[in-house]
Amino acid sequence: MKNRKALLIIDMQKGSFTSKTPRYDTKGVVSRINILAQLFRASDFSVFFIQHDGTKTNEFVPNTTEWELLDDLKVKATDVFIDKYANDIFYKSKLQSKLNDLNIDELFITGCATDFCVASTVQSALTKDYNITVIEDGHTTGDRPHLEAKKVIEHYNWVWQNMIPTNGKIEVKNFECIKNDLMRH
Repeated sequence: MKNRKALLIIDMQKGSFTSKTPRYDTKGVVSRINILAQLFRASDFSVFFIQHDGTKTNEFVPNTTEWELLDDLKVKATDVFIDKYANDIFYKSKLQSKLNDLNIDELFITGCATDFCVASTVQSALTKDYNITVIEDGHTTGDRPHLEAKKVIEHYNWVWQNMIPTNGKIEVKNFECIKNDLMRH
């Protein structure tokens, strides 16, 4: 009895959003994530907060300020919290077993950074036959030496729209479209 949805919120942590690492449209992305999380909870779907644990590299150490979620994110006690240790959130984490326990086969992906953890997660989930929806305007990154953040985001949205799915599907949809779909149910 699969066909359960989960919203994945990746690395929306204080250490990734500093004055030295400004992110594209942070306020807008956080606002869209909060609204989607509220709609997922109202539909009895799971909301996962994924937090990078960089203890091995002495960064994003649990219970430090940089590890904490952004203050503007609305978190509920019923949400699921998963520590991750690499760009791919499935790598040596409890995510896969938790998704299995909850019979989840459809992932809605948001978070930071588009070109690192979000991209790695999309590709990993694809090889695990999940149905994937990337929220087109629900992930963010910073400017790169050769490309501004907005272009990085556009590029990855294009790549994901053109990937060959495995047994699952992959789509890129904007926030309004997802919101309207959830409100219809």
